[in-house]
Amino acid sequence: MELTASHSIPLSDGNSIPLIGLGTYTPKGTAYESVKIAIETGYRHIDGALIYYNEHEVGQAIRDKITDGTVKREDIFYCGKVCKAYFLVRPTLEKTLTTLQLDYVDLYIIGLPMAFKVCTHFNVDYIVYYCAFLCLSQALEACKDAGLVKSLGVSNFNKRQLELILNNRKYKYSNLGNVECHPYFTQQNWLEYCRQNGIVIVGYSPLGTSRDPSWYDDLLVSIAKKYNKTTAQVCLRFNVQRGVVVIPRAQPCSHKENFEIFDFSLSDADMKATHRNWKQVDVIAHKRASGHLFTNRCRPSARQLQLIQLERHFSLKKPPHLCQFSHRLANN
Repeated sequence: MELTASHSIPLSDGNSIPLIGLGTYTPKGTAYESVKIAIETGYRHIDGALIYYNEHEVGQAIRDKITDGTVKREDIFYCGKVCKAYFLVRPTLEKTLTTLQLDYVDLYIIGLPMAFKVCTHFNVDYIVYYCAFLCLSQALEACKDAGLVKSLGVSNFNKRQLELILNNRKYKYSNLGNVECHPYFTQQNWLEYCRQNGIVIVGYSPLGTSRDPSWYDDLLVSIAKKYNKTTAQVCLRFNVQRGVVVIPRAQPCSHKENFEIFDFSLSDADMKATHRNWKQVDVIAHKRASGHLFTNRCRPSARQLQLIQLERHFSLKKPPHLCQFSHRLANN
């Protein structure tokens, strides 16, 4: 199949996701211009999150381009993320919608298989306690049923964690997996598993996270010269040819370059060579959560269950002494 800039990949729920998007985890004050230029360039998929603290800029850029007639709301595919406890899913989503000034988001995903603190408003401090991401899935599905979101997915989940959702008949909507994916970290086994289960992969950091800034890589440089392209374009093309959605985060000056990956195709030999071009590099690590006890566990301990039961009964405005008690309980 010939890939084009307007190409979208079908999701199992009947919706579809554009093959290339824009990551918006950018320095403060830069998101508005970045998103505006991206939409003018042709991007229709915008990947954001409440915890990026720039959804007001992103939403303003989207609305401005709708107002000037460049796009319609239905042309834009916006992805948001939740990284909170399950009973805060809808409040978090509603805050995103209010900030963006949109009626719905096209995709909403569980950002991590662990949660952030629940005793403060939308901060980014980790707390070591059981996330209950199965409850998160239920809460997300309720948001979908309410019309606040069109499609659902997960991010940074491993196979075992995703299986817990897929094998539970209560859950019917998860149809996308978001992971770090690039030529140095191809995620081939994960990709094959997701394909077998009707899950589309979105590859974040598709240009790599631990590489020479000048792209000094003999193989990638030689392939880029062969096609009269840049190494970044080769990396992006490598993923989209594998059916992986890419969401590069870049300066506005690179938007056009990153978008121009649909006028060439890598040969089978070059695809194989790129796939085998593994490097010993660091991948994105959520180091502040490295001590999380339940990253791979299916069930919480009795103590963590006590915490979950406690938190069910208190809202965001629970008194400070209860917040402190929750924190102490979580770490015992």
